Amino acid sequence: MSTAPAAPFGRMLTAMATAFHDDGSLDLESTQRLAKHLVATGHDGLVVSGTTGESPTTTIEEDGEILAAVRAAVGPDVHLVAGIGTNDTRTSLQLAAQAGERGADGVLLVTPYYNKPGQAGILHHFSQVVPAAGLPVMIYDIPGRTGSQISLETYEVMREWESVVAIKDAVGDLVRGLRLTKMGYAVYSGDDALNLGWLAYGASGFVSVVGHAAGTQLRAMLDAWFGGDAHEATQIFSRLLPAIDAMMGVANYGATTAKAALELQGVLDNRNVRSPLVALTDAEVTDLRAGLEAAGVL
Repeated sequence: MSTAPAAPFGRMLTAMATAFHDDGSLDLESTQRLAKHLVATGHDGLVVSGTTGESPTTTIEEDGEILAAVRAAVGPDVHLVAGIGTNDTRTSLQLAAQAGERGADGVLLVTPYYNKPGQAGILHHFSQVVPAAGLPVMIYDIPGRTGSQISLETYEVMREWESVVAIKDAVGDLVRGLRLTKMGYAVYSGDDALNLGWLAYGASGFVSVVGHAAGTQLRAMLDAWFGGDAHEATQIFSRLLPAIDAMMGVANYGATTAKAALELQGVLDNRNVRSPLVALTDAEVTDLRAGLEAAGVL
């Protein structure tokens, strides 16, 4: 059995949702309950205030409150990665400055979105934010949301930056990801449908959304894979496909389906999201329930 790749942020992480009260304000108590649930179902790392945490709609101050509350809930031994990526370098610098102070072990830095900088702009942005964080960095490459993709040449430049240690990859090119592992990066799957495939291509683990509902099963898959039983890992993953389809196959995937699944499981009391997202309708929840039941997670 080959040696498992290094996993600087743990192997199984979920980009956790942020709970809200009916009036749209932060529900820190429910967010802490969710964090404890994720740890209890096998997670050794959590991403806080990522896109699934609805970071485009939370303030810098709220992000700090969320991070501190989650750290208090899970204790010192769970890897916490704070989302600090925005399309405004000044804002990312502020988020970077508070991340370590509020309990983060590392930061997640996505490519600037919508304003779509070229490779020089991406490097310029990263070159300012990375040292400001003073923590290990996971770069997040998701061109479907940001409109730009990090080139291999840009990754070559960042190899010289000691604190950039990992990549959350949602590009979907497994061979390209293998090239990144050969550069020395720890690569994490950023696409639940490809989690098993990424492991076969040398990934350290994954950052999930489906892990909100299926943490126990995903942990069993990981343990089987790194224990040398690829067949069992494949069987577990195959059984999860209905849940993956149900949670990631609708227009408003991510925070909306994660919260609805958590409501069905009794982890959260509601499925509130902040506009411009809208909560799943009852009919959509019925479809989600069917997928989760078919996968055996309800």
